[in-house]
Amino acid sequence: MKGAKILLECLKKEGVEVMFGISGGSVIDIFDALYDEPAIKYYLTRHEQGAAHAADGYARATGKVGVCIATSGPGATNLVTGIATAYMDSVPIVAITGQVYSHLIGNDAFQEADVTGITRPITKHNYLIKSVEELAVTVKEAFHIARTGRPGPVVIDIAKDAQRTETEFVYPENIKIRGYKPTYSGHPKQIDKAAEIINAAKQPVLYVGGGAIISGAHEELKQLAEKAQIPVTTTLLGLGSFPETHRLSLGMLGMHGTGYANHAVTNCDLLIAVGSRFDDRVTGKLETFAPNAKIIHIDIDPAAISKNVDVDVPIVGDARNILTELTKRIENPSAESWIEQIDAWKKKYPLCYNQGDDIIKPQYVVEQIYEATKGEAIIVTEVGQNQMWAAQFYKYTRPRTFLSSGGLGTMGYGFPAAIGAQVGCPDKIVFDIAGDGSIQMNIQEITTAVANKLPVKVAILNNSFLGMVRQWQDLFYDGRLSGVDLVTNPDFVKVAEAFGATGIRAARPDEVRKAIDKALETPGPVFLDFIVDRSENVFPMVPAGASIHEMIGIIEGMA
Repeated sequence: MKGAKILLECLKKEGVEVMFGISGGSVIDIFDALYDEPAIKYYLTRHEQGAAHAADGYARATGKVGVCIATSGPGATNLVTGIATAYMDSVPIVAITGQVYSHLIGNDAFQEADVTGITRPITKHNYLIKSVEELAVTVKEAFHIARTGRPGPVVIDIAKDAQRTETEFVYPENIKIRGYKPTYSGHPKQIDKAAEIINAAKQPVLYVGGGAIISGAHEELKQLAEKAQIPVTTTLLGLGSFPETHRLSLGMLGMHGTGYANHAVTNCDLLIAVGSRFDDRVTGKLETFAPNAKIIHIDIDPAAISKNVDVDVPIVGDARNILTELTKRIENPSAESWIEQIDAWKKKYPLCYNQGDDIIKPQYVVEQIYEATKGEAIIVTEVGQNQMWAAQFYKYTRPRTFLSSGGLGTMGYGFPAAIGAQVGCPDKIVFDIAGDGSIQMNIQEITTAVANKLPVKVAILNNSFLGMVRQWQDLFYDGRLSGVDLVTNPDFVKVAEAFGATGIRAARPDEVRKAIDKALETPGPVFLDFIVDRSENVFPMVPAGASIHEMIGIIEGMA
């Protein structure tokens, strides 16, 4: 069997049903084999970055490994931003790239790039295959590495001659990789120690990241929180791990977190971190982060523990397994006074905004999407103000319903990721909440959505600015606006129509809900162009270098 055919057989054995990418000279043999392979649905994107983000969105929404493919040289390098995005957020994707003939590698051949060298810092592992005999076992290893332990992207760079030559196809049933043995069960003594501290705590807080969603630990998290009456705050990527409609929910913490979450963390005597990495946007000034708290840190990646914040009880392992064992050891303490204090903070520091009759507030758009979809949609975001408003004003109650570029903060992520999510979850409503700057980064993927009749809805919060940078310039650079004005934006309704999609514009508050309802009733992709307040800022906000309780823009007691 030729290497190209072997590759597809391997993908099928790994359960791959869809693949995103763009063809080219160094992968033409793979696409020739794909011509006769009905088991794998191929989605032709219009840019390789779009393919990588689509594979990422597919993986986040489904929990499966996303797959993208590109040719050598510029095709492969165009995947880099998407691979780095997946790496920062622990998303399992396998990126397949073509490479020039093995005897030409290193000779500056046409469309040659050192893909393994370029992607080494942004992948969990990568491979260069020069011989067809290496192919099957490499694919098996790649998928095993991508989906196990702390997930992440793996690159398989395949020389053209390895795709064209033949060998006997033997796919290994099992794989053992020297030095790679992720720990899934937490150490019993550490779990006992953690339980003892939890049972003694008077003001505990659960601080939950994306690792809880990756491990499928949402039910176990809820059981622990309810049994011990522990309030739960999440990171951006942890949204959906705990229902935000629950009394114990604090919403998101950090730079643009809720006032009550930040005050709870600042005043807690115990912080239980689950699948989170103490990112700088969460902690603010490290010296004043949870200053009076003992810290328990549960994470499958031992390198993440005490990397940014020293912890008292480290527990390495899978969050779901550890939370299950931990809950068994937890008593049911009386924490009503702590809960009442948090309820008081919720009343004092609510998320709020002023919606008048003339100008659309972006927060209002997000709230109306929440009401129109009854909280059941998969929300994907771009990066910037739109991302923060989507995090603050849509209430997430289930895992894998909020998809966003957290660690890398990739503008242009949302739309192609929404396409991938829609492919993976065809029966779900998928909304990309976008900024007018971010949406133009990968706007060409409208063609992908139109060609495949994917009903992705895009809500553009159009303030004709690179909004988050403008906000920082307003607040911290004396209003010296430089390089942020987008008054020459295209007409997004006409752009959508030119690509064969539907475009709808709303310029007044009373038009918002009508536009959303119309979009939901319209088959295929829809671009909603909401002309919003140009000067609106994301609040609360913790200035850079400040403590997380030192928020600005917070209005006390305004509901």
